[in-house]
Amino acid sequence: MTDLDDSSLQPPPPASRRTAGDSWAITELVGATALGVAAARAAETGGPDPLIRDDFAVKLVSAAGAAWARLADPGLNWLDGDEQGQRAHRLGIDYQAVRTHFFDGYFSEAVGAGLRQVVILAAGLDSRAYRLDWPAGTTVYEVDQPKVLEYKTGILESHGAVPSATRRTVAVDLRDDWPAALTAAGFDRSQPTAWLAEGLLPYLPSDAQDRLFEKFTALSVPGSRVAIEVFGANSSSNTHRWQRMRERLGLDVNVQALTFHEPDRSDAAEWLADHGWQVTLVDNREEMARLGRPVPDDLTDDAVRTILLRARLGD
Repeated sequence: MTDLDDSSLQPPPPASRRTAGDSWAITELVGATALGVAAARAAETGGPDPLIRDDFAVKLVSAAGAAWARLADPGLNWLDGDEQGQRAHRLGIDYQAVRTHFFDGYFSEAVGAGLRQVVILAAGLDSRAYRLDWPAGTTVYEVDQPKVLEYKTGILESHGAVPSATRRTVAVDLRDDWPAALTAAGFDRSQPTAWLAEGLLPYLPSDAQDRLFEKFTALSVPGSRVAIEVFGANSSSNTHRWQRMRERLGLDVNVQALTFHEPDRSDAAEWLADHGWQVTLVDNREEMARLGRPVPDDLTDDAVRTILLRARLGD
């Protein structure tokens, strides 16, 4: 494959394609990003010595079409002839595996401490309700757009998958009154909760991010926990990666055009600490190195920069 023309790789303007009240099918807009993330988990699971196992991911991705199934190929054969592209894409898979491992560990610690109520915000194609070993009595609430939840539930049911916890879907846009929808689904405000916001914050304007924090804090009693993926400035703008996917597979997954890039965004750790949460932080690149997936020196510019955050609400 010849070198890409740099002029074709200029990022689009920062304006997002998100509009008030928008929705999407699984292969459109933010739904497509859920497929891209699941494809990374599928590729990791099917490769040698996987860091995490998500045997449901390949089913969820393949059902969206042949091009998506190719994206989930652990051998990255869709990038044959582009060794640098394979290395860069493999780095993205490594990151997805590491962050999945981190948040899986977070849930293991939370239920080990006795929490039995879990809320996954913008759950996408997350299959933790099925693949993790939940203690008896655990309820997992998945909050996301109706079409995404319908797709996931339908595909997994067609394969005979059975949740390992009580799974309750909450079909609502996070820009709407999701606490009311969550409560209507059975959420118990008197019980401590383990919250997760993975891969979510860049898709929210800064004021919506703060409202999200305010709402889950208001729903949390002491002992509740939260884990959040906090993105750095370059973490959603790897235009080379999206260009390869468009050229090789015909998939238009442009995260840059769907996310918000606002310099006045609140610092998540500071906001939580100011509102009673006890916060611990891990730099994603340190975690990748710790787990044997370090960022190669020559791929630093291709690697995302995030902070993996856990917090506990004080007594």
